[in-house]
Amino acid sequence: MQPNQTSTISLQIKKMGLELGFQQVGITDTQLDSEHKHYNEWIERNYHGEMSYMERNIDKRFYPDRLVPDTLSVICVRLDYYKNEGSWPIDLLNQSDLAYVSRYALGRDYHKLIRKRLQHFASQISELVGDMGYRVFTDSAPVMEKALASKAGIGWQGKHSNILNKDNGSWFFLGEIFTNLTLENDSPVGNHCGSCTSCIDVCPTKAIVAPYVVDARRCISYLTIEHKSAIPIEFREAIGNRIYGCDDCQLFCPWNRYAKLSTEDDFNPRHGLDNTSLLDCFSWTKGDFDTRTLGSAIRRIGYQSWVRNIVIALGNANYDPHIIACLKSAYAKHNGFIQEHIDWAINQQQSKQQ
Repeated sequence: MQPNQTSTISLQIKKMGLELGFQQVGITDTQLDSEHKHYNEWIERNYHGEMSYMERNIDKRFYPDRLVPDTLSVICVRLDYYKNEGSWPIDLLNQSDLAYVSRYALGRDYHKLIRKRLQHFASQISELVGDMGYRVFTDSAPVMEKALASKAGIGWQGKHSNILNKDNGSWFFLGEIFTNLTLENDSPVGNHCGSCTSCIDVCPTKAIVAPYVVDARRCISYLTIEHKSAIPIEFREAIGNRIYGCDDCQLFCPWNRYAKLSTEDDFNPRHGLDNTSLLDCFSWTKGDFDTRTLGSAIRRIGYQSWVRNIVIALGNANYDPHIIACLKSAYAKHNGFIQEHIDWAINQQQSKQQ
């Protein structure tokens, strides 16, 4: 394509993406040389914890054209997910008997929604330009999606490692189309975190060990979702009532004052998980869990981790003899892995008794 044609087609692609419901579309090349040192140091320090997949396919992460041969451009998209809920999230965190679920997981699993929309987007681009090679991704495969989004002008990587947009905060998902088209690249935006350390200061487990560096092994999102074994005792109290993920670094980020509400019906909270009690969640059977998390990102952690997380939250709740009774009643129904957490939770409850 000629330069003028490249520019025109790139603009048409962006317009197309917005019409499909994405809130932003940016384009970048495949050069990620500046990311190598930071990522390798992160892996060497074992900050990825049990996520061993992050050690694999390093070359494909750094060189997108090795993951998808002949890739020349990456089309990055942003899809907002924050909904207007009945309860302000910080209020939920302050009510120890209620369950806190990370806001991104309250509705339908974003992987399915975004992947389907990206496929439709890519098909439309093919109709515009003719036959093209492509592959779509959303938080899948060895893709450096934050680095690519930053290069594509979607936002900058904040001190908490999430992508921040000056006009829209950070409550959004990312997706990518790797293509063999030569398109016009967007320019990265400047970093606007400045001297602010709100995300670092508020992190319950001090997982942001330095600006732009997160030790996943300390992160509540990692501990409640990716970590499959017993939660280290040193972090249990800090988890509070967070039973799936953690949003604190986003909730207290000043830039999220400018976040826009999502209009996606699929992101509406399901099964009342935006405002429900810990004991209600604890009463779910394996069958209840499978039914109520159908089509949800929560399904991927499995029932065992779900119960483990709730038990810890019950231990952290204000003293309630009913909680102790429910924990003792459920003891025999679970294996030793869960029982160890129940023992801890009962001890925590009893230690608060006046």
